[in-house]
Amino acid sequence: MAVKKAGTKKIAFKLIAPYANSVSVAGDFNNWDVNANPMKKDWKDDWTAGMSLKPGRYEYKFYVDGSWQNDPSCDACVPNQYGSTNCVIEVK
Repeated sequence: MAVKKAGTKKIAFKLIAPYANSVSVAGDFNNWDVNANPMKKDWKDDWTAGMSLKPGRYEYKFYVDGSWQNDPSCDACVPNQYGSTNCVIEVK
């Protein structure tokens, strides 16, 4: 059981990618480190990862088999410096 840090909220990230071999979530909450938060594949072929984040606005993307991918369930994206977009999550 994960211990909740004071002042943080548990956030669950999920991606449906049945044919992926490896998936991680990276963003400004982990300095865009693709190795910091690997996701786990469940019995339904959904990739999930949970983390505790302090309230604030965070940009993120999924790293799927070596390629960046936006979260299809995210409804807020912003342009990034690479000519694509990052997803945005607001932790209340």
